[in-house]
Amino acid sequence: MRALLRRRGAAPRSRTAGAALLLTATLLAGCGSPGADPSPPSPSPDSPVQLCTRLISYWAEQDIIGSKWAGLDWEQKGLSNEQFGLYDDIVQEARGEQRRRGTDAALELLRRRSAERCKAANGATHSSENWRPPA
Repeated sequence: MRALLRRRGAAPRSRTAGAALLLTATLLAGCGSPGADPSPPSPSPDSPVQLCTRLISYWAEQDIIGSKWAGLDWEQKGLSNEQFGLYDDIVQEARGEQRRRGTDAALELLRRRSAERCKAANGATHSSENWRPPA
């Protein structure tokens, strides 16, 4: 280890520094208990319904709160043609709710409707010529 450090020009100044460096190197090398998997589990990919719900609810929320990003077009938002149709319907419904009961009620409605409509449309991905399934 010291030879490696000397070659890089970073020789430890004390035994404590050397011990700390050795401990860090050992931890980074993945030394652990036998049989332990050193890599963290990767999250499972989202289903088309989950992706649709997240995309539509996010962009609809941006529209309702008046975000500067609300004006992007459907491609810039990453929506399929069918998802954009759902988004447009949900935003119109949420705007009505916002006028009647306020922004919090509108946000609650759009989240609920996004989940319902995306589930009913199985992710709403089939009408877009440029949509690709998640890798």
